[in-house]
Amino acid sequence: MKINKLSIIIPAYDEGNTIHLILNKIKSVQLIDDIEKEIIIVNDYSKDHTEEAIHNYKAANPDMNIQYFKHEVNKGKGSALHTGIAKATGEYLIIQDADLEYDPNEYNDLLKPVCNGFADVVYGSRFMGSNPHRILFFWHTIGNYFLTFLSNMFSNLNLTDMETCYKLFDTKLIQSIKLTEQRFGFEPEITQKIARVPKIRIYEVGISYYGRTYEDGKKIGWKDGVRAIYCILKYGLFGVK
Repeated sequence: MKINKLSIIIPAYDEGNTIHLILNKIKSVQLIDDIEKEIIIVNDYSKDHTEEAIHNYKAANPDMNIQYFKHEVNKGKGSALHTGIAKATGEYLIIQDADLEYDPNEYNDLLKPVCNGFADVVYGSRFMGSNPHRILFFWHTIGNYFLTFLSNMFSNLNLTDMETCYKLFDTKLIQSIKLTEQRFGFEPEITQKIARVPKIRIYEVGISYYGRTYEDGKKIGWKDGVRAIYCILKYGLFGVK
């Protein structure tokens, strides 16, 4: 499939100290087949200098296609993604956290199954392949395995990493799906709903992972895990649309 433009959706909350670093990485990436990059940043009512940092970066890099939007109240990561997805104009879009846990140099790995005509959706798995992975929390890993296992039970998929940030979607397809989860429930909700699309072709590729500690600014906690279980049951077991 010929892709002319990739929309990169970045939800941002209190990332003023690091947003320029991830944007530098995105800028340096040369996408396969000369695919253009559209960067969509959604500031979810940050309390720090995130907005100033973004405006300064845009002014210093006028050659980059950066679209900036902000929420007037804090709504959550899922809501920021909803905003970004609605604004995307590329044929495909990918989700990119504003921190440095995921490497934009691997966009091409996710694009290849689509460009080669095999996939409609590609997940980047932190649990397959030989790419580097930072060793962090044992119980977080067990939690991720459990949530992915539970999600697979109701979606009838065999994913290894449902909670991954890196998800590449056909833009029109994901824009046609009603999404309701405002916070970290986005991952299980979209996975269950994508799995129900007739003849959908979902692929997985191995990616690296440079995880953050809570001291580094990691925001997800055990309450988000409980919410993920609720969402898997809501959208998977009970099939809520």
